[in-house]
Amino acid sequence: MGIADKASNMGEELTGKAKEAAGKVTDNERLEAEGERDQASADLKQRGEQLKDAGKDVKDAFDR
Repeated sequence: MGIADKASNMGEELTGKAKEAAGKVTDNERLEAEGERDQASADLKQRGEQLKDAGKDVKDAFDR
C-alpha cells in the first residue's frame, strides 16, 4: 500500500469520525450516517490495499 493511499484513507476515516461525532452532538442523523459511511468506505479501501499487498507477497514467494 502506498503512503499516499494510506494517508488518504486515514484522512477519510478521520473526517468520517468527525462528521459522526458532530452529528451525534447536534442530533443530526444525516450527518452521523454520512460520517459512518465515510468510515466504512475508508475501511473498505484499506482492506483492498491490504489484499493487493498480500497478493504481491504471494507472487514474490513464488518468484523465488
